[in-house]
Amino acid sequence: MKTADIEPFFATLKAANPQPVTELQYSSVFELLAAVLLSAQATDVSVNKATRGLFAQAPTPARMLALGVEGVEAHIRTIGLYRNKARNLVETCRLLIERHEGSVPRSRDALEALPGVGRKTANVVLNCAFGEETMAVDTHIFRVGNRTGLAPGRNPLEVERALLRRVPAAYRADAHHWLILHGRYVCKARQPDCARCGVSRWCDAAPGRRTRAA
Repeated sequence: MKTADIEPFFATLKAANPQPVTELQYSSVFELLAAVLLSAQATDVSVNKATRGLFAQAPTPARMLALGVEGVEAHIRTIGLYRNKARNLVETCRLLIERHEGSVPRSRDALEALPGVGRKTANVVLNCAFGEETMAVDTHIFRVGNRTGLAPGRNPLEVERALLRRVPAAYRADAHHWLILHGRYVCKARQPDCARCGVSRWCDAAPGRRTRAA
């Protein structure tokens, strides 16, 4: 994707969805952290179904810790890898209480020190909860970044760094939401819906368009 194409690419995504948000449902920074931790290799829909009851019963680290691993498991059995996720979530709650007075830290290092919290999860929390300009590269963003030519990379970190370099400052805070939603509903893995893609004119992979160097 040419550098000159990036601004209209994001301007079009913004016009279609001026205030994008994560599809995970939460009412506090702690619930956001828990939901993202549980969302690895699971859909947002399945996580929302599971956390509805979980958060009603345990909306704080202290109450989640009191619920215990088995209690958490009872709520999230429909989510993939639920046993490991339950252990990580309960241990994360213990560390939040012991190290951070029950609050979610806004430091990347502190977040990534929590069980089950990797770079992508930390980026989501830093962006959604604290407004930092981060790029949480999941499978959708990795695909869109490479397919469109916006941010080619061999791994998520390369794509993340390319996005931070190439996305204009005016769009950086919301960019990962637009790209996730675009990958989820339009630029899908097996059958990208190019016919209804509003940004296909700038996409290197669009039918009839030659890949052009930036």
